[in-house]
Amino acid sequence: MSETGFSIEDGKTLLAEAFAPWVLQQNLTPTSFSKTQATFSLPANDSLALRGGPGAGLICGQAIAAAADTATVIALAGANGRFRNCTTVDLSVNYLRPLPMGDTNVTVDIESNGRKLATCRLTIQSKGASKPAALATATFMYLED
Repeated sequence: MSETGFSIEDGKTLLAEAFAPWVLQQNLTPTSFSKTQATFSLPANDSLALRGGPGAGLICGQAIAAAADTATVIALAGANGRFRNCTTVDLSVNYLRPLPMGDTNVTVDIESNGRKLATCRLTIQSKGASKPAALATATFMYLED
């Protein structure tokens, strides 16, 4: 159980109940929550890979962006101790280097979590890598108090 009372199981339940089936196929899994940070595992999954061209076998950018967006919603629920209905206002992803197929870590740092808006910074990198493959910022608006 995290310091906010929102558990890993709560995060998994929220994923299963609130997100589209194609989002669930990513198998994004929460691994820790606090008021200021959450971590996730994105396991190797061939359905996230580019199919052809010079990038064949790499995790595609669309999957990285979707994982970032999804992880942020769950991270904010963890920080708040409950899900607050919210919507993406802005998501910006900077792709720094190719992300090879394999287990991937997603870290969400909650920079600001106000009454109406929340802003987060994300790091996406291969498990065990010393450098991130992508950095993202996400701003969400709460639709309820």
